[in-house]
Amino acid sequence: MRHGKKNNHLGRTTSHRRAMLANMASSLIEHKRITTTLAKAKALRVYVEPLITKSKNDTTHSRRVVFSYLQNKEVVAELFRDVSAKVADRPGGYTRIIKLENRLGDNAEMAMIELVDYNTVYTNEAPAQPEKKATRRRGSSGKAKKADAPVAAATEEKAAEADTEPTDAPEAEGSADTAEEKA
Repeated sequence: MRHGKKNNHLGRTTSHRRAMLANMASSLIEHKRITTTLAKAKALRVYVEPLITKSKNDTTHSRRVVFSYLQNKEVVAELFRDVSAKVADRPGGYTRIIKLENRLGDNAEMAMIELVDYNTVYTNEAPAQPEKKATRRRGSSGKAKKADAPVAAATEEKAAEADTEPTDAPEAEGSADTAEEKA
């Protein structure tokens, strides 16, 4: 019977499972997203979310507790410095699991687990979409507009040259006037 057995053993011994989850948690904090099997992603979520919650309280004790789980001081420093600042106002749910296609070799269910605040696709802080200009009736496409831009610049340069030519013309007229005066 499995009464009261809540964690997934993932087909590993306790020490192997703890080491694997610590390595996966370190990779997740370092790279902000990793791809793994669905079962491992769900186990990793249960493992890493309490660590992120502990990182909100930056004390020596909480750093030591997190280090006892992760065993990597660079990752602990990044967790307390960068990640905790981004999740400071979030009450929980720091990770997102997105299901992917099954793995080709053994048809295992794959998933991508990522830190929620680091994905620019789903956050509200995404760069604003450029405003779309009104379409024209003649059906000119954006490609044509971009192609016409260098032509328009060349036309403006020719117009600027044309503006300078009339200033040269009065000098020529002035020299003609002087020629008429001499005659």
